[in-house]
Amino acid sequence: MAASSLISLVCLVFTIFCLASMQVSASGVFELRFDRFQNELGRDAKGHCCDGFKTSSPSSSSGTGGRCSEACRTQFRVCLKHYQTSIDLSGVCTYGDFSTPVLGENSLDFSAAAANSSSSVNANKDNAANGYTVRLPFEFSWPGTFSLIIEAYHQSSNKTTGKVLVMQMATQRWMDSSNAWKADSYSDADGLHALNYSYRVKCDEHYYGDGCANLCRPRDDKFGHYTCSEPSGDKVCLPGWSGEYCSKAICLPGCHDEHGFCNDPNECLCKLGWQGKLCDQCIRYPGCLHGSCQQPWQCYCNEGWGGLFCNQDLNYCTNHKPCKNGGTCFNTGQGSYTCTCSAEYTGTDCELVKDDCTVIPCLNGGTCSGETNATCNCPTGFHGRRCETSTQQTCTDNPCLHGATCVDTTDKGYMCLCPDGFDGANCGHQVDDCAVNRCQNGGSCVDKVNGFKCICPAGFTGPLCQTDIDDCQTDNPCLNGGSCADLVNSFRCLCVPGFTGSLCQTNVDDCLTKPCSNGGQCHDLVNDFRCTCKPGFAGKDCSQEVNECSSRPCLNGATCIDRINEYKCVCPRGYSGLRCERSAAAAKLNATAPTVLGSASRLSNVPSDASLSVAQIVMIATISTAVPLIAIVSCVVIVCLKKRRQKEQMRSDEEARRQNEFASAPFHIIKHEGLCVRSPSARCCHGLCCSARH
Repeated sequence: MAASSLISLVCLVFTIFCLASMQVSASGVFELRFDRFQNELGRDAKGHCCDGFKTSSPSSSSGTGGRCSEACRTQFRVCLKHYQTSIDLSGVCTYGDFSTPVLGENSLDFSAAAANSSSSVNANKDNAANGYTVRLPFEFSWPGTFSLIIEAYHQSSNKTTGKVLVMQMATQRWMDSSNAWKADSYSDADGLHALNYSYRVKCDEHYYGDGCANLCRPRDDKFGHYTCSEPSGDKVCLPGWSGEYCSKAICLPGCHDEHGFCNDPNECLCKLGWQGKLCDQCIRYPGCLHGSCQQPWQCYCNEGWGGLFCNQDLNYCTNHKPCKNGGTCFNTGQGSYTCTCSAEYTGTDCELVKDDCTVIPCLNGGTCSGETNATCNCPTGFHGRRCETSTQQTCTDNPCLHGATCVDTTDKGYMCLCPDGFDGANCGHQVDDCAVNRCQNGGSCVDKVNGFKCICPAGFTGPLCQTDIDDCQTDNPCLNGGSCADLVNSFRCLCVPGFTGSLCQTNVDDCLTKPCSNGGQCHDLVNDFRCTCKPGFAGKDCSQEVNECSSRPCLNGATCIDRINEYKCVCPRGYSGLRCERSAAAAKLNATAPTVLGSASRLSNVPSDASLSVAQIVMIATISTAVPLIAIVSCVVIVCLKKRRQKEQMRSDEEARRQNEFASAPFHIIKHEGLCVRSPSARCCHGLCCSARH
């Protein structure tokens, strides 16, 4: 008894641990709202009266007889399951199901019914003014495509009669998460029943995206500063923050990337050794006077300064330029200098003018007058302080430039004959041959002596850049059968179907759209794909569920229930086993085996308990201890294996749902030779209404 309690305790602890480690990766709810139901005559699915009898005169335009004397007590069942090309009406509701209580009789206005009904676990009064709402929550990535079954039943007040099917509809639909309702309707072939309903898929709080799989919680703390965008749930950084989790502050614009940093937005904190608003100025060595730095704590002396702190003036002449009027300065050390003046000037800094005619002789026949502040009287044709400048040049002055020929004249003194490419009085001006740009296609003109040259942009050639270079002239650069089209300084490859890229070098991965449904593995082909389906599914895109009951595995008249990649046998009374292969009568015969009786003398030879040896007692004790331990270990191993299998199944389901989401292309779905394919012009699939993605 103690060992059994211990085993139960260990199993409970491991179960709690395994459940605690599970995380919900998506969360949302599928909502179905009943708007109106019509059953004017009170008939069931076979056209019979739910209760009572038909009246003698018709009460509607359907022409199917009169109204029934008793009304149908109407309730509904909603079944939501994964997308099926051919909907199994009796299969498991893989996404959930719900049955309402009796909501009314015959034709119903569900807005009034919802306002007067009481809420339950799965049904509520949300939008009660508009209809009765059924809620089916889910905790997986919503795949977009789904199959929906709605059944109306008559619940007889007589408990022995049970429920009677009034109406049954099944359809495939596609819808991403949205707060908007999508209206739909159904009516049967004979016009006895009609249903108006709406549905939507809503994500729970903090979940976003088409499949409600994006988890995003807004925050503004040290772990992040962001809000969540609608409807994708992407993180939107608050002003002044960046990074994957918006945890990196954006510094002041211009803040040096290497020498500055910030903890809060729009600030710029300098690292040690740097200063300035943008942390782009190094700090000099302390005490540095006439120096600069390229890195912190340096003191490079400016020209004319020396010493450890650049405070010693080594070049007074350069730093102060004391000598005037063209005097030459000489440093004599310790901040002193001397000036050597030209013949016309004197003084410490050559600041005084000499006015002595003996010092300043007059040239070109000029005469000197005055002893102080002397001046020269120049003859005609000369001027200047010393009459050193002629007012009229001649060819002896070589005035012509650039190899021009000089000719003396009587009126102007000289004339220059310019070579080609030059003009002007002294042939000093070069003729600009690029004044009128003759270069084509954006070419740049470079002026030369008596000519020009065109610098062509990329893709053009020729003296005037008039020729477009054919980039396809060499061997065809396009791969895999692509055609080359020449462009300006480039080319473009026209790829055959199935290839892409600048050179058609990339085989288009047809698996990027995840066309394989229900967890199928996609294999890319050239302009095609092939799906390797998981057990239980088949078809081009693995959208067809394999019916494991088709081989009739159940025995002895058992009922087979098809499931995904498995089946279940519901055995008739008197049989059991996985396939109902065991009979209860055979089990009883095996249990009542005859008992063999021995003689009194033989019984007397059986040893008594008192005669057990010590070894036998030790063996019994060891076995009694080992058996509970083995049971505990077995229980732990079983729980862990179940946990591992559950996680693998969750990952597999998640991948399958993602593939279903991508595979839900914006097209109608048709059935063609046993294979469901997408077509933009389809309307229905063998009588089943097909949906269009909007």
